[in-house]
Amino acid sequence: MDEETRYEAVRSRDARFDGEFFFAVETTGIYCRPSCPAITPKRRNVRFYPTAAAAQGSGFRACRRCRPDAVPGSAEWNVRADVVGRAMRMIGDGVVDREGVSGLAVRLGYSSRQVQRQLTAELGAGPVALARAQRAHTARVLLQTTALPITEIAFAAGFASVRQFNDTIRAVYALTPTALRAAAPRGGGAGRATPAAGVPLRLAYRGAYQAGAVFDLLAEEAVAGVEEVAGERGARTYRRTLRLPYGTGIVAVEESDHGVGGWLDARLHLTDLRDLTTAVQRLRRLFDLDADPYAVDERLGADPRLAPLVAARPGLRSPGAADPEEFAVRALVGPAEAALLVERYGKALDAPCGALSHVFPEAGALADEAGPVGELARALAEGRVRLDAGADREEAGAGLLALRGMDAEVVGLIRMRALGDPDVGLPGEAVPDGWRPWRSYGVRHLRYPARPA
Repeated sequence: MDEETRYEAVRSRDARFDGEFFFAVETTGIYCRPSCPAITPKRRNVRFYPTAAAAQGSGFRACRRCRPDAVPGSAEWNVRADVVGRAMRMIGDGVVDREGVSGLAVRLGYSSRQVQRQLTAELGAGPVALARAQRAHTARVLLQTTALPITEIAFAAGFASVRQFNDTIRAVYALTPTALRAAAPRGGGAGRATPAAGVPLRLAYRGAYQAGAVFDLLAEEAVAGVEEVAGERGARTYRRTLRLPYGTGIVAVEESDHGVGGWLDARLHLTDLRDLTTAVQRLRRLFDLDADPYAVDERLGADPRLAPLVAARPGLRSPGAADPEEFAVRALVGPAEAALLVERYGKALDAPCGALSHVFPEAGALADEAGPVGELARALAEGRVRLDAGADREEAGAGLLALRGMDAEVVGLIRMRALGDPDVGLPGEAVPDGWRPWRSYGVRHLRYPARPA
């Protein structure tokens, strides 16, 4: 899109582009999402940015009306397999907060200087600024949805000091943390939730969202002790345990319909709040919330074979995985055998929560298993195969195919789900190149037909 096209999107308040770019108004010092309901500024006063971090780096603060930091992420980072795309996925997973820019660079196989240069050239912000914008959003969520002390929120959001936290909140929101908490939207529950009650979240998505199809798949695949789907179709709750960098968590996500460009209601219980950002990003990948359904449906709907399927279920998603290594094992053995592995090797929760009793075993715990499971687990534990957010998909696929017991079908599923690759064609399906870069979504339409309500 050129700048004139972007301005037309702003003028028409087109929500399709929320998260794809941001615009800032020089006369007010504020940046917004394209669908902001405020009066459209004059073209000469508008500047465009590819990321919120770039707008913040230029001195603009977030609009309090449209909350541009709460938009879905750009689908571009899931499509792209280059260094910038991989870096953005890892920053979203919290790698910079935990390991610094040097850790990010090592994972990418580049120097810190090269990573800084490529991200700044393309996105207008380096890895530190991008991670800072993400921390600010996490802090706002905690300030406005929990009663946690502000000092505790500062470190939970990933800030190195309270002073850094205060300075960032003032720069991004033009408010002190206390004032930002007081400015929570009515009905948002600010100050009411407690750590025991979990952190309530609204997981935003763009366009249409076929929640029923996603919950159907999760119910089919659910592994006893780790996951459950309860309730009547159309009003189900998906619950699961999470293994996270600093601890464990339990999440509940509602099959709620908040319309086109809506959200999924969720609640997170974490043993360590520093895992909030990572947990949210993994849920977004699991439910494919950063997808661009407009682009997907336009491309696939042009195919005569898929056109009626796309028309019947606009916004059909290609779910990912909450834990890539866990999904790889599950794809290899199936739900029943996976449940047995959980019983034998899974980490028991300190306090079981209903049917949830364990966290899926780490790869290292399965390394002594015989056969293909043990071989896969050893490859993952030793780092010979990487399935993290920034893994090179081609290298991962080749490494998996080299393992005993792996076939093209299983590897394709792992690429599609664990690595979030939107462009995978599975064996046995006639998947033309004309569906690129959305072949995974085409496979979803073909393999998972609509069910009666």
